[in-house]
Amino acid sequence: MAENQRTQDHILLITTDQQRFDTIQALGAKNIFTPHLNYMVGEGISFTRCYADCPICVPSRTTIMTGLRGFESGVISNATHEDTMIKATRERTTLPAVLTDAGYQTYAMGKMHFSPARACYGFEKTRLPLDYMREYDKKRTQASPKVHGVGECEVEPVISTVDTKDSITTWITDGAIDFIETRDPLRPFFLWTSYTKPHPPFDPCREYWDLYRDISVDGAVYGDWSQDIEKAPQGVLAGSYENTNMHHFTEEQIKASKKAYYAMITQMDYSLGRLFGCLRENGLFENTWLVFTSDHGEMLGDHHMSQKNLFFEGSAHVPLLIVPPKKYNVRRNIKIDTLTEINDLYPTILAMAGIAAPVGNGANLLEPIKERVFYGNSLDVNFCVMEDNVKLVYCARGDHYLLFDMNKDPMERCDLSKDPGYAAQFETLKQMLLKQVRETRPDIIVDGKIRTLEAPKFPGDVPGHWFGFHYKDYSVDTFH
Repeated sequence: MAENQRTQDHILLITTDQQRFDTIQALGAKNIFTPHLNYMVGEGISFTRCYADCPICVPSRTTIMTGLRGFESGVISNATHEDTMIKATRERTTLPAVLTDAGYQTYAMGKMHFSPARACYGFEKTRLPLDYMREYDKKRTQASPKVHGVGECEVEPVISTVDTKDSITTWITDGAIDFIETRDPLRPFFLWTSYTKPHPPFDPCREYWDLYRDISVDGAVYGDWSQDIEKAPQGVLAGSYENTNMHHFTEEQIKASKKAYYAMITQMDYSLGRLFGCLRENGLFENTWLVFTSDHGEMLGDHHMSQKNLFFEGSAHVPLLIVPPKKYNVRRNIKIDTLTEINDLYPTILAMAGIAAPVGNGANLLEPIKERVFYGNSLDVNFCVMEDNVKLVYCARGDHYLLFDMNKDPMERCDLSKDPGYAAQFETLKQMLLKQVRETRPDIIVDGKIRTLEAPKFPGDVPGHWFGFHYKDYSVDTFH
């Protein structure tokens, strides 16, 4: 497609929070209902190997906004992005700033997780989950969200305390539809619709929980290195111990949590039907790009783990779908297995608008792409290098290495770090990772090696626990 053909196309970016890769029915997840994500698969391009280089909320969102990976910007935790975002906004290189300056009407609806929370960072306007909570504070006699008491990290299943019509998922969709129906008709738009779910608490509305009552779901995945939690490398489990009770769950309890997780995804997906209906009724399918992804995944009991910030598949591997406008006569229902990353969204979305990316080195996914080496750094604790689909995971908390051949073992059941047949590859990947960390995070290199930390001595052995207790703090965008 010629660049000038795309200059007036609208762009709708849809993101979820904490949705792992294997949760779309049309891509093989047979026990979940996702009719509208299935629609996107059939009408567009599915990038089946997309990874987050720092699978945590703020770093991934910063990468979408700036085009820089976490280890490039220094944003490798939820507490490190304000300076980076202020600088990029001043330089007018954030994604919405570039699009606003190019004439786009830019609007963010839903979770941004910016710091400070009310910063726009190039958007003309934002509406946040904080606004939902403030709005419902005034409606306490009608509906009271989030009074079940389950925290923002906990993975126990619980039923939402509001009906679907009053849920945050419906509120976000309502806001996106309102923007589309009241936008400036003389300008193209960039709308980021950012759902808070399926991030914990796992609290679907009652009717979505009921959908899964009689549906069987698969249990958690374990490997030769993780089957026995007492013998598993405790460093990789530390975050789960700190934030959740997953290591206490029985298999049936894990399945109950998975059903709640699936129910939240289905609730979001059904809500997309209303959003897509609005696009169709306003004639916008003809000239609107649709992009769907998530900031990171959720371990969901695999290898006894929960949460994110890890480089195992459940945490770092996310869905990525792109649907071109109807007006383009292009192939659809395509699956691309070449490795992609979250930072590819920045140049790709700008290419949809006919704009060259001013910063970053992500790939424009509208053009042919080549296989690459993937590097990841989360918290300066969890690291990854992956080449030719062979993945080395390193945890500095306990100095643990794990090696997986994803070509043969896509769910990481067999650790090959001590397999003689992979010895050369193991050593090569170790040296590649060390070189990359020396170049990007030299402060954590001690005596020529990555700085190590003490691992838990036994399951649950962490100095403190944070289950995500948020109640009335409206200074942070952390309500889900």
